[in-house]
Amino acid sequence: MNKKLAAALTGGAALVLTLTGCGDDGADTAAWAKKVCDKVKPQVDKIQQANKSINEASQQKKSPEEVQKIDSAAFQDISEAYKALADAVDDAGIPPVENGEKLETNAVDELKGLSKSYAGLKKTVDELDTGDQSEFAEGLKGLAQELGRLGESGDKSLQKLQSGELGQAMSEQEGCRKASPGSTPTT
Repeated sequence: MNKKLAAALTGGAALVLTLTGCGDDGADTAAWAKKVCDKVKPQVDKIQQANKSINEASQQKKSPEEVQKIDSAAFQDISEAYKALADAVDDAGIPPVENGEKLETNAVDELKGLSKSYAGLKKTVDELDTGDQSEFAEGLKGLAQELGRLGESGDKSLQKLQSGELGQAMSEQEGCRKASPGSTPTT
């Protein structure tokens, strides 16, 4: 059941990686992108490491207590990473593009929402009864469904943030370059 959890988390990491794009660039836009992108890579790495730990736990047939501990820590890390990404966008200020204020507000709200959702998943996994294998498996199934919902949830604000001139400027920054295809865990 934990494999479904890991698979669903991969979608969340993909959402973070949408902070790249194409379009035109300019000095102000490049400066804004650098402010954001300098803080992106460590958070993407944190999310990928959390996904990896969940994936490894599911493949190593850990006890329910071990799985609970690993998943809880991973959800905490992912929550913190999304919060840090929201802060990075917020701290960079309004991007110097058309509708920049709306783009920033939507992206920050979405990232903060993801942070809260993963914090909620941490709380849920912490409350699962590890003493009852069947109940624990059912709880993980519910978490996997919620993760699937999060993975499919609207990333339209981030897609807009990473489009056009702003997206091009972000794609040129080291911290916002897309990871190689094999870098996200799959199950």
